[in-house]
Amino acid sequence: MSKYFRFEDLEIWKEAIRISLILFDIADELEEKRLWRFVDQLRGVGMSIPNNIAESTSSWMIGEQRQSLRVAKRECFEAANILVILQLRTLITRELKETLYKRLSTLCRRIQKYSDSLEKE
Repeated sequence: MSKYFRFEDLEIWKEAIRISLILFDIADELEEKRLWRFVDQLRGVGMSIPNNIAESTSSWMIGEQRQSLRVAKRECFEAANILVILQLRTLITRELKETLYKRLSTLCRRIQKYSDSLEKE
């Protein structure tokens, strides 16, 4: 498959996409329970994390790239917070929350590491 955008090569973008698919699956289940606010929030962060990583590659200015990456990181924190609430309300299992929590935490560190590497290029 041909790649047309720089973000397609980024492992952090690929992981963000994988996480977003899981968040969308959770949102789909919550939609059946008519928990609209949770659905909207999960879909929002599920879109925002990979979108901001992708957007960071659209600029050659390091400051702009880092700003998009900071937003992606903040959205990871928002997703983690939503997962805590969902687990406390027994809308997701503790195991699912912990698995996604760890993946989001790792993704945050990887986003930061990537952002830090930009000045060295």
